[in-house]
Amino acid sequence: MKRLFYSILLFGSFHSFSQDSTYAERLGFPKGAKVLILHVDDAGMSFDSNDGTMQAMTKGAANSCSVMMPCPWVPGFIQFLKQHPQVDAGLHLTLTAEWGAYRWGPLAGKAAVPGLVDSSGSMWASVADVVTHASADEVEQELEAQYDRAKTIGFVPTHFDSHMGTLFASPAFLERYLKLGIKYQTPVMFPGGHATLIAKQNNIAKEQVAQFQQMGKMLWAAGLPVLDDLHNTTYDWLPQGASKTSYKSNYKTPGYLTALKELKPGLTMLIMHCTAPSDVFKEISDSGPSRRADLEAMLDPAFKKALQKEGIILTTWREVAQRRKQLK
Repeated sequence: MKRLFYSILLFGSFHSFSQDSTYAERLGFPKGAKVLILHVDDAGMSFDSNDGTMQAMTKGAANSCSVMMPCPWVPGFIQFLKQHPQVDAGLHLTLTAEWGAYRWGPLAGKAAVPGLVDSSGSMWASVADVVTHASADEVEQELEAQYDRAKTIGFVPTHFDSHMGTLFASPAFLERYLKLGIKYQTPVMFPGGHATLIAKQNNIAKEQVAQFQQMGKMLWAAGLPVLDDLHNTTYDWLPQGASKTSYKSNYKTPGYLTALKELKPGLTMLIMHCTAPSDVFKEISDSGPSRRADLEAMLDPAFKKALQKEGIILTTWREVAQRRKQLK
C-alpha cells in the first residue's frame, strides 16, 4: 500500500553509487534471477487475520509473515508458530492502532511512552499523529518492548518490518528502526538495491533512491541481507468498477499475475494482507473484501502456476539471513 512511503524523509548522502550486481546475486542466487518473498502482514491482529495468514502459508503460495506484538490475538498465532517452527515470521513493528472500535496500546506502557498514545490511551490512529507527538526515544523504547515480548514468549523473529510504514515517516524513526536490526543482527525490510518497483509505485525521486542505496550499503556492511526492491500496492487494488468494500471472488489474482511479470532481477518482497474475514471482521475494518482477495490469490492454482512459468525463485527472510551469515 502506498501509505508505506507516503511521507518518507530519509537522511544521509545524496551521492549515488554504481551497483554492479543485485543483492540476490551477492547472496548466491543465479545472476539475473528474480527472487521473491511473498509476505503476509498483520498476523496477530485478530482471529481472522491469523486464520488467513495460516491458510496462505500452509495451503497457499505465501511463505513469510510478520506479527503485530501489541495486538490481542498474538498468543493464538504464537501457538501456530510453535507447531510450525520453520515458518518465516518476523515482527510487524507497530506504532499505530488505526481501527475505530478495535484498538491497542503500547507494550512499553503509557507512562514510559506518553507521546505514543492518544486521549483513549491507545496508540494513535494515523502515522502523521505519531510523527507529530512521539519522540524517537519513545519509538525506540516501544520497539524494544515489542522485541522483548517476542523473547519472553519464545518467539525468535526472522526479520523486522513496519506497520503502516510509520518507521519510514521520519528520519529519526528510520534511524532507530535500522539500529534495531543491526543491534540484534535481524534483517530489516528496506529496499536498498535498485528499488525499481517501489520508486515507480510511490513516485520516489532518483535522489531518494540513491539514499536507499546508501543505507542498503550500510546494512550490508553490518552483516545483514538487503532487499533489491519492494512491492507494496496490493492493499489498494480494487475490483474493476467497484468500491473497496465490495467483493468479487478472486479479483486480485490478475494483479498478482501482472506483478510477477513486472518483477526485476534481484531480491523483492511483495506485501499482502491475507485474512479469512468472518462476520465479526466487519466490526473491525471495512478492508475484509480486500484481505479476502489476497488470500484467494495465494490459494489460486493460476498464481502458483505463474510462479513456475515466470521462473520465480521463492525465498524467505530466514534463508537470506543464513546466506548472508555464510558470507561473513
